Amino acid sequence: MRLPEMLRALLTCLCLAFAASTSARAPDVVLILADDMAYADLSCYGGNTPTPNIDSLAREGVRLTRFYANAPECTPTRTALMTGRYPQRVGGMECALGTGNVGRYDDAIRLRQTHDLGLPVTENTLVRGLKAAGYRCVVSGKWHLGYEPKFSPVEHGFDASFGPNAGGVDYFHHSEWDGIPALFENGRAIKKDGYMTDLITDYAVAAIEKREAGHPLFLYVPYTAPHTPYQGPKDRKPEPLLEPVWNEGSVETYKAMMRSLDDGVGRILASLEKRGMKRETIVVFMSDNGGAKLGNSGPFSGTKGTLYEGGLRVPCLVRWPAGIDAGLTSDQTSVTMDFTHSVLRLAGALPAGRKLEGMDILAHLAEKRPAIPRTLFWRYRRGESTWRAAMEGELKLIHQQNGGDLKRELFDLKEDAGEKSNLLSTRPKDVERLEALLQSWQADVKAAR
Repeated sequence: MRLPEMLRALLTCLCLAFAASTSARAPDVVLILADDMAYADLSCYGGNTPTPNIDSLAREGVRLTRFYANAPECTPTRTALMTGRYPQRVGGMECALGTGNVGRYDDAIRLRQTHDLGLPVTENTLVRGLKAAGYRCVVSGKWHLGYEPKFSPVEHGFDASFGPNAGGVDYFHHSEWDGIPALFENGRAIKKDGYMTDLITDYAVAAIEKREAGHPLFLYVPYTAPHTPYQGPKDRKPEPLLEPVWNEGSVETYKAMMRSLDDGVGRILASLEKRGMKRETIVVFMSDNGGAKLGNSGPFSGTKGTLYEGGLRVPCLVRWPAGIDAGLTSDQTSVTMDFTHSVLRLAGALPAGRKLEGMDILAHLAEKRPAIPRTLFWRYRRGESTWRAAMEGELKLIHQQNGGDLKRELFDLKEDAGEKSNLLSTRPKDVERLEALLQSWQADVKAAR
């Protein structure tokens, strides 16, 4: 064996030994999820709103440049995170649950009629696995995986929960756009004064301060910012905002929401450092989907609700001083459900008898492996509209179907990240291959209910 090969073999052994020892220590995990944050909203991704606290995660960890949400809306992405699998496997969760528990396409409507529109507790691989491994699990923030009490976070195994169960709430009155209150704590409706971003931060910081020796912490912090309604910390109105003005707002308001979110993340990071938890704690920051109308998608086209890059490619930062070097950038293609696999592996809680569909992205980053090509799929349904996409390496096939009309597009993301040039007519063999992959995937992910 030549010297370079020996060195590579030695490094591989050391990495595996390190991963095993890290797993034995069961690291604390803080997973922060922004809501509707576009790819270039953060200053470390080129945005023009200073976000120094969130940016610190990039300086002290790794910044991923090809990270994708599992869906262009919140409910299916959160489903993928909790299950570690494509959200289509659950059934009824392929688009955001409508305000007031409304199903927005045929399967969701059917499940709503039987009070089954939500994520079944038996599908929550992440929390069930971490609980079995001895973790204390806390969620502070937006749930949006079911309005029915049987779908609440505490029923899913969380030891403590706080936040709205809805898609979006007034930041001061904590009600949906129909005026119905939507704030809960441990499964019970509550009233609480304060700006939503601050309240979510308060509860998250309290969970860190209450961390018990011998029980590693999984803290899930799904903020509502910068999702509509567009309200900064100084924009309180006497009455809740309702539907006609729900989506109104200015760029300056959006920036104020971003600054408030950054302040909240800063408080969480400061709490970890104060408790001496910084080195051993994995902190992940990502968005659930691309940005809405005020978001900055950078070089990408499309927004939330589409399968173009602007609807799917989102910021993702990982800090883990004990396991990942500082100041790295990774162009590894990765997706929301990768973190489910990674966290469960580190906890020694990978499920038996259930295949997780994400890669172990934390091991990949910790060992500084070179980027590998991946094949990923998406399907997004709402009303009579269905989007489908298959991405193999740098090639991406998109179907946009509205009723009987079908629009097909093929893009080479390496040469055309903005998805401006449709190659459908010039690369028929690539189209044929991706069509076959997409068809096979759709047959495989047939819903379980």
